[in-house]
Amino acid sequence: MNRTTPPRPANVEALFPTLGAFRGTTTRLHPRPGRPNASVSSVGGPLLWPADEPWPVCTEPHKRSSGYRIADIRRERQVLADAWVRDQPSDEERVPLTELGRRHRERGIADTDPVPLIGLAQLYRRDVPDLPPAPDGCDLLQIFWCPFEAHGQSRYGLALSVRWRRSDQVAVSLDTPPQPALVGFKGSVAEPCVLHPEQVVTYPYAGSLPARLWRRITSWEATEAHKAERGGLDDEPVTYHHDLSIPQGCRVGGFPSWHTTDPHSMTCEACAAPMVLLLTLDSSEWSGAHGSWMPNEEWSIAERLRDRCPTQLTIGRDGLLNIFACPAEPGHPHRWGLQ
Repeated sequence: MNRTTPPRPANVEALFPTLGAFRGTTTRLHPRPGRPNASVSSVGGPLLWPADEPWPVCTEPHKRSSGYRIADIRRERQVLADAWVRDQPSDEERVPLTELGRRHRERGIADTDPVPLIGLAQLYRRDVPDLPPAPDGCDLLQIFWCPFEAHGQSRYGLALSVRWRRSDQVAVSLDTPPQPALVGFKGSVAEPCVLHPEQVVTYPYAGSLPARLWRRITSWEATEAHKAERGGLDDEPVTYHHDLSIPQGCRVGGFPSWHTTDPHSMTCEACAAPMVLLLTLDSSEWSGAHGSWMPNEEWSIAERLRDRCPTQLTIGRDGLLNIFACPAEPGHPHRWGLQ
């Protein structure tokens, strides 16, 4: 089933005509649980990887001997999914759920042993209109991460690997990639999801716009909030950020959201060029009281059965991960940030 975004609850360019000069596009990926294979774009699905090429690993020293087993994570999710179809877990199901949710310790794993990275997503250019230029004619983007939040000076950071490749040069693909014995958090393991790419219109984060236009938007939002409060409305008022500018959910291209920090420039560390948004991986596909970004096809589903977190990824504290690319030289190192 395709997924389509409803019309916006207000015509933002009619409200702010000068905003038209900043209009862009982004491709919502609309991941949903399925059975993708390595020949298609996916989140959490198998990746097209050469059998004779080493699988990427994390070698940064950090604790990796305590965590969750991937098989337990997937089984726990299945039990919960079956339970919520009926309404809630039964008493009989709560016993295995307790066991499946238990952390384990592998004493034979040292803090410096290589940890196989987990494949987060792969995107074929043919599927995603807003995928930016790639190095050397590559048509396949692959994203990996270490399943432990234990990197960098803070020891709470993520470690990502962004790879481009030419799919036609993979003669023999790897059937069974290596997996870590344990992962640091359950949200590091994505459920296999098929994609339903949809290109939609988007606008920059308000704080990234010229100050005069930003002030007009802020004033309009304050007026709308006051009207809702004065009218005793239960619904939250429409806002530029939540409803009219940047779509929620996993997407490619467009503008980054800066909803937990002030906007700041992302420049290429190799050439200082301003970077562009490559990919956003989001913990949820829609949120908010009125869920205006929820696809049309979801509205007919009972509320308790709507899956707004289909990938089961947890980015930070239920936030999102923005990955940036250099538009001047696609082969330059990528950067990323959490929101």
